[in-house]
Amino acid sequence: MASCSPFAEIIRVSFTLLLLQSVSVSAASFNCADVTGPDEKAICTDRELSEKDIRMATTYDMLRKVMLMGGRGALQDEQANWLQKRQQCGDNTVCLSHLYDDRIAELNDRYQHIVASLNR
Repeated sequence: MASCSPFAEIIRVSFTLLLLQSVSVSAASFNCADVTGPDEKAICTDRELSEKDIRMATTYDMLRKVMLMGGRGALQDEQANWLQKRQQCGDNTVCLSHLYDDRIAELNDRYQHIVASLNR
């Protein structure tokens, strides 16, 4: 196993702790009392989707904090496009679940790339 810089190790540990914390929470990353869209309602009523929403939001927030300014803007644009796709799923929980799985994988890949670049 390659050694990593102290900064990379701090990021890795922080990210891991945030993900572990998100798994133990059973509410969506947004206030379910204020939802209006069918996608949000489905997320709030489905524990698995709610947990995926928290995991995705946590990963997204962590990445925003460690990315450079230009990368943050692109990440925000991608997230806005992703939210539009989520709305298109409506209350279809299978569609939402697949969409979350794909987005979480994309964000995790980005995170791994950042950590790898810090270890060079």
